[in-house]
Amino acid sequence: MEGDEEFMKYRSPLVSRYASKEMAFNFSDKKKFTTWRKLWILLAKAEKELGLPITDAQIQEMETHAEDIDFTMAAEQERKLRHDVMAHVHTFAHCCPSAAPIIHLGATSCYVGDNTDLIMLRDGFDILLPKLARVIDRLAEFADKYKDLPTLGFTHYQPAQLTTVGKRACLWLQDLAMDMRNLQRARDDLRFRGVKGTTGTQASFLQLFQGDHDKVEELDRKVTEMAGFRKAYLVTGQTYSRKVDVDCLSSLASLGSTVHKICTDIRLLANLKEIEEPFEKEQIGSSAMPYKRNPMRAERCCSLARHLVALMADPLQTASVQWLERTLDDSANRRISLPESFLTADIVLSTLQNITEGLVVYPKVIERHIRHELPFMATENIIMAMVQAGGNRQDCHEKIRVLSQEAAAVVKQEGGDNDLLARVQRDPYFTPILGQLDALLDPSTFIGRAPQQVC
Repeated sequence: MEGDEEFMKYRSPLVSRYASKEMAFNFSDKKKFTTWRKLWILLAKAEKELGLPITDAQIQEMETHAEDIDFTMAAEQERKLRHDVMAHVHTFAHCCPSAAPIIHLGATSCYVGDNTDLIMLRDGFDILLPKLARVIDRLAEFADKYKDLPTLGFTHYQPAQLTTVGKRACLWLQDLAMDMRNLQRARDDLRFRGVKGTTGTQASFLQLFQGDHDKVEELDRKVTEMAGFRKAYLVTGQTYSRKVDVDCLSSLASLGSTVHKICTDIRLLANLKEIEEPFEKEQIGSSAMPYKRNPMRAERCCSLARHLVALMADPLQTASVQWLERTLDDSANRRISLPESFLTADIVLSTLQNITEGLVVYPKVIERHIRHELPFMATENIIMAMVQAGGNRQDCHEKIRVLSQEAAAVVKQEGGDNDLLARVQRDPYFTPILGQLDALLDPSTFIGRAPQQVC
């Protein structure tokens, strides 16, 4: 049927299902090839300013047609020439006949290719950083709200000393703050490839300017500044070092590990019914089990975060196999790994923001779990209280040991509740401290400095 053509071929779910419009556009063909044209315009302007015979009319013609790309013609040219950059040079020249002789003057393909990639990386970080900041802001509000609410801590996923719901959120916040630092650093460290020529020697530009080294350096500086970068890389081969991609994607992969840990924690707590992610009124958790409230958003984050972490292998291997000044086996891989890393990071941050804005806490469930475990945790406090009341520490320890094992047998073998407290209350040995038991078992006395650590 008419209109079904788009469903007859594979579409990446990163774009068709998940990613934001701004990140999808950032890596679109429209942005890529209009950026190529803008870079050709910047090059022509700088070359003209430095004395090459380029006219205002030629530059005006190029600027007039910067956005109106004939993608059909470009595709036909690429099939014919087997070269994407030259295909777009010819397509641009077709609508700019007077400027045709000076389009791409002195440049190599990486002038538009690599510089455009660096612009996309920079702009990608500029999309991600505010989203990460919003997640941190929402989690900070959550941590402050629940900084005093005691909850079971877990080590080895076994009940451990109490913490608070807010303090646990601060563990997540600290990791996210490190990710904010890493992303900002990667963004700020980006430089422009600039105007470097075929193997990075600027030989073609030195020839254009008849051996004037100062003008070549000024050309590089002018184009870099006009493109919005403070600095260009001092040296390049044909391409900028692919270790730049390693630095960028490693910060995103690290973010992926953080998100996976946070969302795994939320999934574990959802199983305990202590915390849940938002659940819409008409949302369906399971097609077969209508009562279920599955942590689907957290599961999606974990799924995509694994992909984000896995993508880190691509730039590492690509950087390691670049021969001498450059080999082209980087190109096809980077067309996939660079956009997918940013698209995936964009998705997990948007989803995590949704989760953190609507986390639901169930204090009564948390309290019940504490009551179930706290008697065991309070045994040291009970021993200390008995010693202060005149008892013998070793005798008291043995009493508590026997009663604890009896209570543990009820829990593990009979499926009953923890009745250690009742056993202590029935044993005449502990009569001197019965009036202190409520205070000794107050959960707020077991959380240490957790509330202060939140603030």
